[in-house]
Amino acid sequence: MRGTSEAERAAARDRVGDLVPLFTEVGDAKRVRVAHTPGSLAERAFRRSWAALCRGEAVESVARRESARAVAAARLGGLDVGTLLRAGLPKDEVVRVLRRSFDAVAEPVPESLRSRLREFLVPEPEEPEGSLPVPDFVQRLARQPRAGCTRPGRPRLVLEPPENHAEHCMTVAVYAVLLSEEFGAEPGRVFLAGLVHHLHNAGMPDSGFTGEAMLGDKLGAVMDRYREEALTELEASGGAELRRAAEREIREIETADGPTGRAFHAADVLDRVLQMHHYAREASFTVDQALEEMDLVHDGPVKSFHESVLARANLTPANDGYGR
Repeated sequence: MRGTSEAERAAARDRVGDLVPLFTEVGDAKRVRVAHTPGSLAERAFRRSWAALCRGEAVESVARRESARAVAAARLGGLDVGTLLRAGLPKDEVVRVLRRSFDAVAEPVPESLRSRLREFLVPEPEEPEGSLPVPDFVQRLARQPRAGCTRPGRPRLVLEPPENHAEHCMTVAVYAVLLSEEFGAEPGRVFLAGLVHHLHNAGMPDSGFTGEAMLGDKLGAVMDRYREEALTELEASGGAELRRAAEREIREIETADGPTGRAFHAADVLDRVLQMHHYAREASFTVDQALEEMDLVHDGPVKSFHESVLARANLTPANDGYGR
């Protein structure tokens, strides 16, 4: 950051680093699903956000509500407002559950932002997700896989399962809100920047850095063509004002010179790298971790019986030949 001392830059690095464990959990919303509706939690939040914006809700309100829900979901997963209300929990108890989950992970978020987000954890009536009207590009981004890890001149490294663009955009939008105070940015603006930064991929398949390099000086024209297609859909669904706001944030994130650009680009690069950490963590996962670190056979009335069965089956870490 310009005009800051080394000590200030070090402190800023520490504050961003403090958020990484929370970001890792929030990012897992790309991989959590429920039975009653299709798509990951992140994909559903992307669809919900666009539906709210297109029906005229203020960007700031959508940004705060969806970011608060994403933080609470770090521990609650798919146990969201609608699920808890359908189970018969009173509204005040639903609020307590949501805030308990939020508080369990939100400590690294600056206190002033944390308190404002927490206020948005309220059980508002929700429309069935399948009935939410959204522009066509929202569905296409949900179907468009991310390219993964590519580099010109090298074979493509395909990582499975791929995240989709709706999941990535939603995660970046939430990260950017959580980083907004650090960079002096407005939460609503950085949230919208996250939602719109891959609009062109609604029509342009993601071939990564490798494919883009093959387009050479035609890359900009191709991206502009498909971005305009999505923006036209957005204007038809949400009006000219929403389109203008989207265009403003697209211009703003062409660089990292201003507060919006810095918060957005910090969120974007963190999500890209944390996604790679996810693949690495998944590939190195062991049964020992499940049993010992994650307490797979957890406390309860039948824990001792479970452990005795695993011992007889030679499936405990203490037994020789474990895992064979």
